[in-house]
This record gives sequence, structure tokens and C-alpha cells, in this order.
Amino acid sequence: MINHIRTVAVFVAIWTAVATQAQPVERDEAGSPLDQVVPVADDSPGELDSETTVDDVRALEKRLAAEFDRYQRLITEGAMDEADASAKRIVRMVIKIHGRESLEASKALNNLALVQYKNGQYGAAIQNFEAAVKIIETVEDRLNEKLVNPLKGLGAAQLGSGRPDLAQQTLNRATHITHVNEGPHNVEQVEILESLAQSAMLMGDTKGARDILNRIHMLNVRHFEGNDLALIPSLLRRASWQHAARYYMDERATYRRAIRIIESKLGKDNPQLILPLSKLGESYYYVDLTQPNMQEPGPVTSGEIYFKRAERIADATPGIDWRVLAETKLALADYYIYSDAQTRARKLYAETWDLLSADQERLAARAEFLERPVPLTDDPLPQYAGNKPQDETSTEGFLTGTIRVDYSVSTRGRVRDLRTEAIPPQFTDMQRMVHREIRQQVFRPRMTEEGLQETTDLVFEHAFFYRQADLDELTNEKDLADEPPTGEDSES
Repeated sequence: MINHIRTVAVFVAIWTAVATQAQPVERDEAGSPLDQVVPVADDSPGELDSETTVDDVRALEKRLAAEFDRYQRLITEGAMDEADASAKRIVRMVIKIHGRESLEASKALNNLALVQYKNGQYGAAIQNFEAAVKIIETVEDRLNEKLVNPLKGLGAAQLGSGRPDLAQQTLNRATHITHVNEGPHNVEQVEILESLAQSAMLMGDTKGARDILNRIHMLNVRHFEGNDLALIPSLLRRASWQHAARYYMDERATYRRAIRIIESKLGKDNPQLILPLSKLGESYYYVDLTQPNMQEPGPVTSGEIYFKRAERIADATPGIDWRVLAETKLALADYYIYSDAQTRARKLYAETWDLLSADQERLAARAEFLERPVPLTDDPLPQYAGNKPQDETSTEGFLTGTIRVDYSVSTRGRVRDLRTEAIPPQFTDMQRMVHREIRQQVFRPRMTEEGLQETTDLVFEHAFFYRQADLDELTNEKDLADEPPTGEDSES
């Protein structure tokens, strides 16, 4: 099944485009989009020597403007390595013109750090975001609103480097600064709060993540008061985060609210209902273990009615995008394969195959959706084996192990012929967990023109982290268990 958060994000983008109140574009303190460094006037004190003429300064600024244009083009083209080199040249020129402790230097460093973050160079990005923050603190003060953007970038880089604890501190500071400058209910803090929710989830604090999500929701409700349709993107994002935090009952309630708004404003057969209906159906693949004493009201025990309604709306919508129609049919077919209703599943898979075989443009989607087995759920596996402390937030000091599972998927989407091996082999609990997860998984079977096919020789690999001390302990336990009994023990 298509990645949950990515699919929701695509739909959110569509809603943002059609809503009468779009989410504000994130901009810097000068009103420029965040990924920009804007060359400024030539009267700032820089690091030019005494022999530099006005013409020299103007020539350098002209070069800076040209380099900045080149940088923007590289970003647009996705040439991130070249953009990194360009951003470094911009930093050097800005410092030469305006000095190391200038707001222009802070913007240039922030810009470089953003490119490094996008390239996965989290250590370098952290250093440059921190340098940008320090300059603003020196030139302005520790509560200046100009700090928010580099702090957001720093928090993101800390998350990327595996330090959600540090990211939480950084993002809390950014949130506090928005409160000081924009008030406690400003909507600009929503992006920061979403990163804070991610930090909480990475640290295992699902309750904290849930509280932050509720806070985000209240901010959006306040901001979009009187314009319910504009609230839809934030509701879909909220449901996506609730899914990631495994609050499935909350996720369902959020999708139902989005559905009610669309029905009341646009009608009960509007195609904008397709995604929330499909996602609501998917949520029933999962059991909410966070609220064991609560029962969901009503007779609904599966997502079938939501999948069927979404498919009916898609089928009845003239001119609907073929991808949307295909994904909607697949969602219902997947439900039938999951519930072992094979005849219904085969019929819908065949319809989707024909839809995706209509022209050359659709063949790539056919290969992605139908010509390989696709797992129907996305339960994450544990990353750590052994005695991992609750407050552990980094992989530093850990070794990496691998569990490999060889298996086949039948025409009914069920797993067969499992063979599991691990390196190192001592972590048998982790092996059993991965083995059980694969064995219980249900797949969309592979399809060809002849119909559904069995797929053999599939391989799944799961990397995990462990401490040498835990491996030594397990090795010693096995050695003791394998030792032959002593003479004294034999006599007893």
C-alpha cells in the first residue's frame, strides 16, 4: 500500500491549492522565501582591505548576485551537490562584503545549512545553523524573531542526525520565540510543533506527541474559524500523524470530521471524499492498543464500507485522474485479499490491470502497483535489540546487525516458505519478532496478463542496533547452557 504520510501529503497539497485560505508561505524576516539569500546594500562594514575601491565592491556584489541566481537555478533543478558549492561561494562573498557578524552572513550560513540538510550532511548543517543563530544573537538578541528559521533548520538537522532530545530543546526555544513575537496562538508555530511531535514519537513519548497534535489542531481551528474547507489540509496532516503515533481511533475520528465537512460543503458524492474515505478504511487494518478499555461506537468492524464508497465515487466521477481511480480500486481489492474474499479481489485487480494497460504512460504505474508483491500494512519493526535504555536517542556506541528473511508470496497474498537467518545469530528474540511480522503480513499478489501469480525467492532484510555488552552476555549464556554437566552434578 502506498506510503501513508506521502499519500496524505499529496492530497494536502491539492486541498491547499483549492482552499480559499491557503497556508502561509514560510518566509524570512525580509519577506523572502526561506531558501533565499538576498544580497543587500553596499554600505555594510565588511572584510575588504583599505585599497578596495567602490568599483571593486560593486563588482563583487554583481558576482554575488549572479552566484545567487545560479544557486537558485541549481536548487530548482535538484543539483544539490553543485548548490552546496554555490552556497559556500556565497558565504565567502557575503562575509567579504558585510563581515562575519552580520545578518547577511547569518542568512548565507542558514542557506548553506539548508542545502547540507537536504544532502543528508547533518553534522555540517548543524554547525552552520548554530553559527547563523549565534550571529543573530550577537547582532540582535536572544528572542529576536529572526532566530526562528535557523532554529527550525537546526531542529530538523538534529532529528536527522538521530538526536530528537536535542531537537526537542531547539524546537521548544523556537516555539517560545514565536510566542514572544507573535503571541501564543500564532499559526506560524504549527510547523515547529509538527517537528516537536516527531521528536516525541522518536523518543517513545506517544502521549506527548498526542498532546502536541491536539495543540496543533486547536491552533488551526482558531486560525480557520468560519472556513471549514480550509481546515481540511490540517485535519489530513493530523490524521497522518495520529496514524504514525498508532492512535488509530483518534485517526478515524479525524478522518470522519474531514468527511463530514466535505459532505456538508461540497456534497456526498464529491471526489474530494475519496482520499479520507480510503484512509479511514485503511485504519481498520490496525488495532488501537493505546486505549484498551475503550470501545469504538457503532457496528463498523472493518473498512469495507469506506473502501466501497470511495470506489463508487471514483467510478462515477467524469474525467477523474486515472491514478486516483486505480489507487481507489486497488484499495478495495486489497481489502478483499486481506479478508480472503478471493473472487472479488481478482475481479478488481483485473479491472485495475486493464486500466493501467491503456497506454504507454500508465505502464510504469502498472509495474509499481501490480507487477510485484506489495505489503498491505506498514507496522514498524524495533530498531534496537538487547537492553536499550529508555532515554537512548543516538546510535553512537551501537553495532549494526542484520536479519534476513527469505520467503514466497502465494496468489492469495499469504506468506510461505520462510527461512530466517541473523548476523549475529545470538539475538533470537529479534529473529522471532521479524519472522512473526513477515509471516503475519498480507500482500497484494504479483499480477501478469494471465492473472495473479505466486512469487518466490523474495528477500527482506532488517537492520538493527545492539551493544557489544548485550552480545557478550547472550554468548556467555549460550556457552553456559552448552557446557556438559560436571561429575558432581551427574552424581546428584
